[in-house]
Amino acid sequence: MDQPGYSDDKSSVLARLKRIEGQTRGIHKMVEDERYCIDVLQQISAVTRALQGVALHLLDDHLSHCVAHAVEKGGEEKDAKLREASVAIARLVKS
Repeated sequence: MDQPGYSDDKSSVLARLKRIEGQTRGIHKMVEDERYCIDVLQQISAVTRALQGVALHLLDDHLSHCVAHAVEKGGEEKDAKLREASVAIARLVKS
């Protein structure tokens, strides 16, 4: 299988996920410390936006790399990759 579209940017994606992991641990500590509900919700919103940012970045890489290559090849592979991308986009929109 070909390398994923984000391969060239893997270290950046991992760094963003590491930051999100730290934010999530911070939320856990906030709940342990019984911090004000609105403060916890604000941090959850920030983590959600950060995850959405990573998802959009990965989706963009997937479209410009994996889907673009499949479209060039054509045939069943093109159809499968386009369906796969459509399902992924629908999943992101619903979240």
